[in-house]
Amino acid sequence: MDNKDSEAEIHPLKTEDAKAQENHENSVERRIIIKQSSRLSRLSRWRTAAFFISLFLCLIIVFAFSFIIPCPERPVSERTWFRNYDSAVAYQFLAIEDVNEDKVQDVLFAFKASNSSSSFNRSCLDEGLPSPCAFVAAVSGTNGRALWERPAAEEIEWMECDIKQLGEAEVPGCLVMGKPVSLTTVALRTGEVLWRQSSDFGANYTVLTPVAVIPDVDSDGVQDLIIFIATGDKIKTFIHSGKDGRQIGSAGSLNVDGKARYVRLNLDSSSYFLFYTENSLYAYSLKDLYSAATGMEIKLPSLGQDSQWEKNIDHTTHRLSLLSSGDIRYLAKIPGRSRENILVVKSEMATLINAQNLQTLWTLNTSRVVSEPLLGYYKPDVLGIVLETEIGPNMKKVMIVESGSGAVQWDLKLNSRAESPGPATLSTADHRSAFLLWGDYQVPGNETRSRAPLQKLYLFHPSYTNVLLELRNSTDQIIAFNATLFERSRHACYVLLRGPRPSEEAGPVSLMKRKLKEDVSESRVVWLSRGAADSEQYIRDRLYRMRFQSRA
Repeated sequence: MDNKDSEAEIHPLKTEDAKAQENHENSVERRIIIKQSSRLSRLSRWRTAAFFISLFLCLIIVFAFSFIIPCPERPVSERTWFRNYDSAVAYQFLAIEDVNEDKVQDVLFAFKASNSSSSFNRSCLDEGLPSPCAFVAAVSGTNGRALWERPAAEEIEWMECDIKQLGEAEVPGCLVMGKPVSLTTVALRTGEVLWRQSSDFGANYTVLTPVAVIPDVDSDGVQDLIIFIATGDKIKTFIHSGKDGRQIGSAGSLNVDGKARYVRLNLDSSSYFLFYTENSLYAYSLKDLYSAATGMEIKLPSLGQDSQWEKNIDHTTHRLSLLSSGDIRYLAKIPGRSRENILVVKSEMATLINAQNLQTLWTLNTSRVVSEPLLGYYKPDVLGIVLETEIGPNMKKVMIVESGSGAVQWDLKLNSRAESPGPATLSTADHRSAFLLWGDYQVPGNETRSRAPLQKLYLFHPSYTNVLLELRNSTDQIIAFNATLFERSRHACYVLLRGPRPSEEAGPVSLMKRKLKEDVSESRVVWLSRGAADSEQYIRDRLYRMRFQSRA
C-alpha cells in the first residue's frame, strides 16, 4: 500500500488516465448489453406477433370449415319406401348398385308395362318398341325416387348390372338380353343406351346365366362378354365386344348330354367354365372357348391353363373326372385358403372338392336341395354354407354347414311354399352373420297340414340358437327378394319385388325397401326350445342394437 501511494504521488496523471480508461470500457460494455437487450426485446415482440397471427389464421380456418364452407350433405335414408306401378308385370331380377354415386346403394329392377311411371313419362314407342314392353328402372335407395327408366326390349330374357366397362366411354352399365334376340347395354349412371346389337341364337334356345365378363381379347381397351346359349344337347358360345357389341369370331359349339348350367372358376392364372348336367360335369378353359369361337390362339396372362386340371379333363369329350356321375343339382364356388373350392350338390349328398388338387375334402348326406347354396358365418370368421333341402311335401330343412369340415352347425325345419324366396345373410360386427329365412315354423307336435304354408320372414342370429324373430307375414306373390347394407357397415335393409309374373295377367307391381331394425323392434319372438333364457323384450332390444359390417 505504501508503494502504491508513493507511486500515485510521484505519477498523479497516470492514475487518472487509468481510471478514465476503465470508465470508458465499462461504458462500452453497458452499451453492448443495452443493444443486445434491445435486439432480444425486438425479437421477442416479433415472436409474440407471429404466434398470435398464426393462432388467428388457425381460428379463421376452423371457423370457415365449421360455419362458412358447407360440409357435404349425407343423404337421409327413409326407413321404408314403396315404388308402385299399375297394370304391369315384374321380372325376377333385382340388382343393388350405387347408381347416383351418393354412397348409398340403389335398386335396379325390370317390369313390363305400356308406359313408364309419371316421373319420366316415357313410352315403348320412344324406343321403337311395340306396347307393352320391358322397362329397366333404377330407384334411389334413400327414398325410392326413380333415378331413370328406360324401355329396353319387347321381353327380357336376362339382365345383368355389375359390368364395370361398357361402350365407347368405358362406363359401368347393364346388359339386357331381350326377345326377339337383342343385346342392349345401358349406362348405370344415366340409363342412356350405349349400344344395341341383334343376334341370331337359333330357335328354342335358353340363355345360360350369368353372362360372363372376360378380359379384352380384341385389344380395344374394353372388357368383352361371353354368352352361352343352350339348344338341345349343344351349347353355343358367342363372344361380343364390350365396346360396341359386335360379335368376335363365329359361334363355337360344345356338346353336352342334357340340360346344362355352368359356373366360372378362377384359378391363379387361368379361368375355367364348368358345365354340369344331371349326369355329367364338363370343363373348358377360357383359352379353349376363345380358340373354338375365333379359330385363333391368343396369349394373355389370364388365358392360361392349369396343368393339374388339364390332366383330369378328357380332351375328347371335355368331361371332368371329379366324381361318379349322378343327378348333379348345383355347383357352387366356396372360398378356400388359397383359391376357390367347388361344392358339388347332388340329390342325396353334398361334396366339397379342393380346386387345387381336385381331391374330396368332405361329404355330407343331404336330401333334395331346393335353393342355391349361400355363404354366411355361424361362428366368428368361420365360413359356413346355408343349404335348404326338401324333406317332404311343403317341408324343408335349413342347415348351416361349416365349410372347412362339413359339420352341421345348426338346422331348422320349416313349412314352405314351392316358390318361396331363398335365404339371405348379412354380416354383423361380431364377425358372424344374421340369417334371413322364409317359411312357416310350427311347434313340433302342433303342425297344421290342412292349410297352405304361410310366407313368413324370420331373422336368426347365432347369439340365440334357440330363438327366431318373426319379422313379417306376406300373403302377396314375391317375385324377388334381396338383403344388403345400403351404406357401408350400416343401414341393413331388405328389398321385396311383388306382383304378377310375365306369364300372368298384368296387375299392380310394388317395390319395397324396409330397414331391418324397424321389423326387429315389432317382431314376434319364436322359441325353438325353452331354457334359462332372457326375456323376449331383452332379446328384441339386443338384436335391435346389433351392428353390421361390410366385408371385403
